[in-house]
Amino acid sequence: MRVVSDSAELFRHVSAEKAAFYRCIMDVFAAAKRQYRLQLRPDEVLAEARWPDAAPRIEDVSAALTQLAAWGNLESQPDTARVSSLSDFYRARFLYRLSQGGEAVESALALFVQTLQRRAELQTVALEDIASRLQALKMLAEETVPDAAKVHETLRDLVRVFEGLAENAQAFMAGVARSIELQQAEAGAVASYKRRLIDYLERFMGDLVRRSDMIAGLMLALEPNIDAMLQQVAAREARDAAPGDAQDRDDAQARSWNAWRERWKGLRGWFFRTGHEPSQAELLRARARSAIPQLLSAIAALNERRSGRSDRSADFRMLSTWFAGCASDAEAHRLARAAFALNPARHFSLNTDADAELPASTRWADAPPLKIHPRLREYGEAAPRGPLA
Repeated sequence: MRVVSDSAELFRHVSAEKAAFYRCIMDVFAAAKRQYRLQLRPDEVLAEARWPDAAPRIEDVSAALTQLAAWGNLESQPDTARVSSLSDFYRARFLYRLSQGGEAVESALALFVQTLQRRAELQTVALEDIASRLQALKMLAEETVPDAAKVHETLRDLVRVFEGLAENAQAFMAGVARSIELQQAEAGAVASYKRRLIDYLERFMGDLVRRSDMIAGLMLALEPNIDAMLQQVAAREARDAAPGDAQDRDDAQARSWNAWRERWKGLRGWFFRTGHEPSQAELLRARARSAIPQLLSAIAALNERRSGRSDRSADFRMLSTWFAGCASDAEAHRLARAAFALNPARHFSLNTDADAELPASTRWADAPPLKIHPRLREYGEAAPRGPLA
């Protein structure tokens, strides 16, 4: 429970009253971490931060740093490097650096922003990289004793490229039509986007068809030797396992081997059918192919909405012109009944037997009561769908 409470404190600065001020300071420490700088002084934070308004006072920065250290985002230690007198020694001066929890929070926030800003992409370059890595693996497998280090490095590159391809393809399959943007865009922007997207999809589908067969052929050529190569990689990774007895090393090697076999199975499922299910490459190609008619239908709906839109004020102005042209009050009342549907509506056909005997001018208040079928209340329709009796 204490760990959960401490973790919640690490995110306090995001929703605090001076959240923007705290985020400016934390951005400085995140940049210092990327630049391999160990610690910062308050005056360095003041000089390097990108303040949205005028730069604050050094006292305000020091107070914010103290608060961030209290929340656990920063760690502090006395700064004795600039001490030149005894009074300076007793004055509170601190150096600050990111804590372990602060690093985790900054990494999580950076990943969150990156995920929100990521656009769905179809990576033809990734297909080329996968093919080249498989070709390198094939050449290593043909050696008498494959170099375990080179095999490990090639497999790591292959997995990294494939993970990027799979993530972007998943984002693309989640929604490529961009219906919301299309509904709010101008006609010229829609037409330009349509041309670019269709060219983009056609280029990707051509590369996917061409490279899928080549990748599948390389994977088939690797099938006789892939288990032995994965065993080599697992044994190499097991050497870095934590110290233990022989059983621990065997367990670590088995876990590594199972993990690599699972990755290879996932990669293979992308380009080969699994049972009755098509391969992921076929699904992606079908989704990319269906994106074109989706785009065209969205554009058609946009054009239809623009051409058939109604202008209520223009309708009322035209109606007022018609009222002004009426020769008598009787004609004006007749126009009002027609314009605002004030006449009895006997075409509803709710009770055909009773309505058949009544003229259309009969008021509802003067007509016998209607018998409403329970189906109308339950389903919103009086009879099942189909031709009328």
